[in-house]
Amino acid sequence: MISREPIYAALFERVAAAAYFVTAGRKLRHWSDLTAAEQPALFMRQKLEEATVAALGAPTVWMLGVELYVYAHASDPYVAPTTVLNPLLDAVQSALAPAPVTGVQDLGVPEMVQHATIAGKIEITEGVLRDQAVAVIPVEILCL
Repeated sequence: MISREPIYAALFERVAAAAYFVTAGRKLRHWSDLTAAEQPALFMRQKLEEATVAALGAPTVWMLGVELYVYAHASDPYVAPTTVLNPLLDAVQSALAPAPVTGVQDLGVPEMVQHATIAGKIEITEGVLRDQAVAVIPVEILCL
């Protein structure tokens, strides 16, 4: 049995502290509902949970799926918004990097999290026609 809230809270705390986000929250807001002054912004959405059991009597292994939404606004119309977004993505990636010694990222709660990592494609809308960039970062958390 897992205790979900401390795991999700640890992930959010770690990524929210990764960069200077003017706005951060666990309740997703659409980028169009934010002003330029409220950005850069970070939001976390719990997406899915998957339980597997390798064999009869084995413990249940949980995979928690999360999406991190990163919003960046470029105030200068001649600057690509992704130039603001890219350092934020680098900071989130760095915050979720595994420990060099163990190769594991346990979000600071090793008794609950076996590993957390960016998993899959990062979707980026680079704001070609506007001053807004958006990235959706998929994260998987492996728990026992």
